[in-house]
Amino acid sequence: METPSDAAAYPAHWEADVVLRDGGTARIRPITPDDAEHLTSFYEQVSDESKYYRFFAPYPRLSDRDVHRFTHHDYVDRVGLAAFVGGEMIATVRYDRINADGRPATGPDADQAEVAFLVQDAHQGRGVASALMEHIAAVARERGIRRFAAEVLPANTKMIKVFTDAGYTQKRTFEDGVVRLEFDLEPTEQSVAVMRGREHRAEARSVQRLLAPGSVAVLGTGRAPGGVGRSALRNILDSGFTGHTYAVNHAFPEGGSTLDPEGVPAYRSLRDIPGPVDLAVVAVPAAHVPDVVQDCGEHGVQGLVILTSGYAEAGPEGREKQRALLRQARSYGMRLVGPNAFGLINTAAGVRLNASLSPRLPGAGRIGLFTQSGAIGIGLLSALQERGSGDGAIAGVSTFVSAGNRADVSGNDLLQYWYEDPATDVALLYLESIGNPRKFTRLARRTAAAKPVVVVKGARHSGTVPLGHAVPATRVPDSTVSALMRQAGVIRVGTVTELIDAGLLLASQPLPAGPRVAILGNSEALALLAYDACLTEGLRPQHPHVLPFAATTAQFRAALADALAGDRIDAVLITAIPWVAEGSSADPEEIAALATALREAAAEGPAKPVTVVHLAMEELAGALSCTADSRTTDETGAPDGPGAPGGPEASDGRGAAGDTAAPESESDPQAAATQADRHAVGPEAPESDRQAPAPEAAENAPEAPRASPGGLPRIPAYPAAERAVRALAEAVRYATWRREAAAPGRVPEYDDIQEAAAGADIERLLDELTTDAEPHRSVALPADEAAALLGRYGIRVRAALPAPDADAAVRAAEALGYPVALKTTAPHLRHRADLGGVRLDLPGERALRRAYQELTDFLGKPEELRLVVQAMVPRGVDTLVRASIDPAAGAVLSFGLAGAPSQLLGDTAHRLIPATDRDVAEQIRSIRSAPLLFGWRGSQPVDSAALEELLLRLSRLVDDHPEVVGIDLEPVVVAPHGLSVLGASVRLARPPATTDLGPRRLPAY
Repeated sequence: METPSDAAAYPAHWEADVVLRDGGTARIRPITPDDAEHLTSFYEQVSDESKYYRFFAPYPRLSDRDVHRFTHHDYVDRVGLAAFVGGEMIATVRYDRINADGRPATGPDADQAEVAFLVQDAHQGRGVASALMEHIAAVARERGIRRFAAEVLPANTKMIKVFTDAGYTQKRTFEDGVVRLEFDLEPTEQSVAVMRGREHRAEARSVQRLLAPGSVAVLGTGRAPGGVGRSALRNILDSGFTGHTYAVNHAFPEGGSTLDPEGVPAYRSLRDIPGPVDLAVVAVPAAHVPDVVQDCGEHGVQGLVILTSGYAEAGPEGREKQRALLRQARSYGMRLVGPNAFGLINTAAGVRLNASLSPRLPGAGRIGLFTQSGAIGIGLLSALQERGSGDGAIAGVSTFVSAGNRADVSGNDLLQYWYEDPATDVALLYLESIGNPRKFTRLARRTAAAKPVVVVKGARHSGTVPLGHAVPATRVPDSTVSALMRQAGVIRVGTVTELIDAGLLLASQPLPAGPRVAILGNSEALALLAYDACLTEGLRPQHPHVLPFAATTAQFRAALADALAGDRIDAVLITAIPWVAEGSSADPEEIAALATALREAAAEGPAKPVTVVHLAMEELAGALSCTADSRTTDETGAPDGPGAPGGPEASDGRGAAGDTAAPESESDPQAAATQADRHAVGPEAPESDRQAPAPEAAENAPEAPRASPGGLPRIPAYPAAERAVRALAEAVRYATWRREAAAPGRVPEYDDIQEAAAGADIERLLDELTTDAEPHRSVALPADEAAALLGRYGIRVRAALPAPDADAAVRAAEALGYPVALKTTAPHLRHRADLGGVRLDLPGERALRRAYQELTDFLGKPEELRLVVQAMVPRGVDTLVRASIDPAAGAVLSFGLAGAPSQLLGDTAHRLIPATDRDVAEQIRSIRSAPLLFGWRGSQPVDSAALEELLLRLSRLVDDHPEVVGIDLEPVVVAPHGLSVLGASVRLARPPATTDLGPRRLPAY
C-alpha cells in the first residue's frame, strides 16, 4: 500500500485542456484520492459491454478496494489520468510499471508499463481516448518508461484502433484469445503527424461551431433600444441570420415573451429557452458573467462570445478574473472568444451571422480576417467596404473574428480553420501578441503552403504588449521575428493599409511566376514613379509603355493584351489618369467602359497578375473591383460556407453546429489540392502546384482568384504607385517561397554525430551544475566541457590555454606549437581587436614575452585581462554563429560577420531550428555583408560548404537536445579551405515540462 513517503508531489504540469474531435473541450488531469466519488459515478454510467472489454469479465461495480487502487497513485510507477467535462469524469487511463516478466516493478531499470483505458459510452467517438493516449505517453516518457504493453479483446476494435492509429512502432501478438500490443513511446515522424492531424481537425471543428451555429442567444439584451446587448441582437437580425435567435435578460417577464419591435423570443434566463442554443453572445456586467457562463454550460451551449470588458485589460485583479472565466468555460467544454471582444462574422449564404458590434454585415468574399483589437477590426472592415462593397466584390470577407483579450480562441485557431476552408483564399491577421509563437509558426507555414497568410504586428517593441494579453517575454528584436515569419512563408507587412493592399491583390490575382513587370499607361510621370518603385522593391520592370494622354479604351485593352501575351512578363501594372476631352473630364460611362475593357483583356490573356494605379479616378477603382451585372443563382450572391445551417452538410434544424462531427480520417486531400490550385504559381511552378483538382473537388470549389461571380476578373486598384508595387512585390516573394517550399530542403545526417553520448553528457552536467532550488535555471559550461559537447557533433573548438603569467604563456605556446596568438578574454575586451587586445603570428618565445609585456602594460593586470594562447589558424573572414532558445520565437539559429557588421549594424540572419541545407545556404547569403565571403574586390572566396555544414551540425545539436538553450561560436574564422572555431560557450537548462513538441493542449494565458 502506498504511503505518503512513496508518493511524488502532485504533478500540476500534467493538467491540460484539450479540444476533442467534435470541437468541444475536456480537462485532463492526474487522478487523486479526492476523485473517489467521481470515479464511482463514472463507472456506474459505463455500459456492461465496456466494463467487460476493460476487465475481460463481468464487472458490474467497483469495490472499495478497487476505488482505492484506482485513485491512489505514486505518479511515478503507477499513474492515472482522467478526462473531465462539466465537472464529471468521462474517461480514465492508467499505467503500471512492469518488469520483463510482466510483474509490478519500480525503478528506472524497469522501462515498460501496462496501460488500460475506459471511456464512458456517451463520450465514445469524440476522440477522448486518443487525447488521453498522447498525454499518458508523455507522462510515461517523463518517468523513464520507454514502452507500453496493452492486452485487448479482439472484439474491442475501437480500442485496438486507438493504439494502432497512434503512429508508434508496434508489435502485435495473439495468444489465449487476447490481442497483446507492445509499442515504443519514442515519438516518430508518423506519431507526431498523427497528433498534429488530430489537433488540426479538432481545433478547426471548434472554430466552425462558433462560426456556423444553428441558434444564438444574446445574454444582456437591454429592454430599451441601445446598449451593447441590444445592438448585438440588432446586428444579428439585420445580417439575415438563418438560424434561431433569442434575447435573454433577467428583467424580462417570466414564462417568456417577445421582444419588440424585433419580434425575437425573450426569456429571463438561458435555462428557460426550450430548444438548444449553440452560441451565446454575452453582454452582461463582469460581475454577472460567471453565473451566465454556468447557465450556458448547463444548457449545453457550445461557444461563447464575451463582449464584456473589465478583465485582464483592467490590471492584475482583472487578469485573475479572466483566468477564472476561462477555466469555467472550458470545464463545460465550451470555446470562448474574448473577453473584451468585438465579435465574429460569417458571410456564408447558409449562415449570414453578424455576432459583432459592427453595424453592417460586410460583403461576402474570399478574405478571412482576424484581429485582436476591436478598433482595428472596425477600421479594417470599413476600409474593405470602401475598396469594394457588396457580395462577391474584391474586398469581400468570408469570416471575421475580433478576439479582444483572446483568453482562448486566437489566431492559431483561425489558421487551423482557414487552412481547409473552401470559402477563404487569403488569411489576414492583425496581431498585437502571439501567445504560442512556435505553434503559430508551424501552422502558418502549413497554411501558407496552400494560401497566403498576411500579418501586421502591432505592439512590436518591448514593453508595449496590451494589458489584456499574457505572452512569453522575448529577447529577440522585432526584425528577427519578421525574418522568422518570412521563413515560414508569412507575408509580414508594416501597416494596416499594407495589410489590405496585399490582401486584395492576393485574393483577386494569380501568383506571379517571377519578378518581371510590364508597366503601361497614359501618364509617363506616373509610369516612371511605378518603375522606380519596382526597382526599390527588387522587381525587374520593363521600360514603361506610355500610351497617348487621351488613349482610348481600345488602346488600353490592346496594350494590356500584348503585355499579358509576352513570354518575358510575369505581371502587368497599369497607370491611369483622367483624360480631358473638349474641356470636360471623362464621364462615368467612359470610366466604366475602360474598366470593362481591362477586365476583358485580363480574362482573355494568360493567368498573370494585373493591378492598376490611378490618380483622381475613384470610379475606376470601384468599377474594377465590383461584381459583374450577372448574378449567381444564389440570390444573395454569397458563397455557401462549409456546414452552414440548411446547407448540404446540415442534418437538422440546428445546422452544422448540431451534429456534423468531422470524421476521424484525414481530411480529403482533393479538397486541399483545390485550395492550392487557386493560388497556382504560374507556368514555372512544379507539376504538384498546377495539378488540376479532382472532378468532385472542383465541383464544390469556389471561384478562381480573379473571377467574380459574373465571370470577369476583378482587378485591384491603388491611389499610389508605391502601394501597388509593394503589394505586387509581396506576391512575388510569396510565390517564390511557395515554389521553393514545394521541394523543401533536407536536414542532413552525419555519421560521426554521437547523439546518445551527448545526451548522457548533458544529463550528467545538469546534475552537477544545477540545484534543487533552481532546477530550470540555465548554467554555463566550463570551456573544456563545452568543447567536449560540441565535439560530439563534429564541431572542433581550437584549444585556448590560459596564460596567467609570461612563463605560463611560453609553456602553452610550446605545447601548441608556434606561431601562436595571444589575446585577452576579459568581457570588456573580448572580440575587440580595435582595442589592441590581440597579438597574432608570434613566431617564438621572445616575441611572445614582448607581446605579453605590452598587453599588461597598456591594458591592465593579467588577472584582469584573462590572457590565453592559441595556435594560429589559416586566415579568413571572422564570423559568428549562435543558437538560442527564445521563449517567444523558439529555437533560432543566427549568423553574421564578427565585429561591427553584426554588433553595430545588426547585420545578422536568423533561421528557425531545425534548419535545412537550403535554409543555411540562404542564411549565409542573406546578410548585407555576404560579398565579403564570396570574393569581394578580388579576394579569395571562403569555404561556404564548410560554413553551411557547421550551421547544420549546430542546428542538429540544439534540435536533438532541448536542454541546450544557448551556444555562441565566436569567432569562427572561415578560410578558403575549411574553418576554425576559436571560441565557444554553451548554456544548459532543464527544458520546461510542456512544449509545442508535447501532447496537444490548449494554452493557458
